[in-house]
Amino acid sequence: MEKKILTISSINGVIVGLIILLDFLFFREISGLFSSILLLAVIMFIVPIVVVRYYNNWRIKSLEDYFPQFVRDLAESIKAGMTLPQAVDSISTNDYGNLSSHVKKLNAQLEWGIPFDKAFMNFARGTRSKLISRISSTIIQSHEFGGNLIDILESISKTAIEIERLREERKLYMHSQLITGYVIFFVFLVVVIGLEKYLVPSLTQASVTELTQSVNTQISEEYKTLFRNLTIIQGFFAGLVIGKLSEGSMSAGIKHSLFLIIIGIVIYTLATSIL
Repeated sequence: MEKKILTISSINGVIVGLIILLDFLFFREISGLFSSILLLAVIMFIVPIVVVRYYNNWRIKSLEDYFPQFVRDLAESIKAGMTLPQAVDSISTNDYGNLSSHVKKLNAQLEWGIPFDKAFMNFARGTRSKLISRISSTIIQSHEFGGNLIDILESISKTAIEIERLREERKLYMHSQLITGYVIFFVFLVVVIGLEKYLVPSLTQASVTELTQSVNTQISEEYKTLFRNLTIIQGFFAGLVIGKLSEGSMSAGIKHSLFLIIIGIVIYTLATSIL
C-alpha cells in the first residue's frame, strides 16, 4: 500500500509540475486563465496528500471500532479456561472487519513460537493506532507482571467502548458547527454572486467615457475569474475547517472541500450566466 501511495504521489507531482510549466510558458499573458490553472495545479498537489491522510484516519478508526469487541472476546475465551495463545487462536476466525487481518497475523506469530508479549506488541504497532497501542501496552504489562487478566481485559474493553461513546457524543455536538460552516460558505457565495452581478457592471459603466467597451469587458472577465478563484479557495479551506471541527481532523474535511468546491463552482457559473 505504501509503495502504491508513493508511486501515485510521484506521478501526481510530475503532472502538477508539467501543468505549472505549461501555464508559465503559454498562458502567462492571460491573467485570468493563468491564475485559474495555477490554482488548479496547487489543489491537485494538495488533494492526494489530504486524501491519503483521510484514508489512514478512516482505517485507524475502523480498527479502533472493532478493538473493544476483540478484547471482550479474548476475555471470554480466557474465562473458559484457555491460555492467551489458545484464546487468540479460538477467536482468530471471528469477523472483526479491518482488524481481522491483524488478529490472524497475531495468531500466526504465536503459532510460530514468538512470545506473546512481542507478538502482541507487533500487533499494536501494525495497527498504527495510539489508542490500541496504549491499551495493548496495559495488556502486555498485565501478562508480564501477573494479575487478574480477565478483570483487566473486561475493564479495558469497557474503557474502549466509553471512549468510542464519547467520540460519538462529540460528533453529535459538533454537528451544529458543520451546519454553521456550510451556511457561512453559502453566504459567502451569495455575496460573491451579488458583487459579480451588480457591483462589477456599475464599476465598468462608471468609466464608459474613458474606457472602450473591450477594456470594460476585460475588466469584467478579470473580476469573474477572481471571484471564481475565491470561491474555490473558500470552498477548499472551509471544508478542511469543517472536517477539523466535526471529526477532529483536517484531512477528514477533504470530502467537504470537494463538495463545496464543486457545488460552489456550479452555482456560481449558473448564477452569473443565467441571472
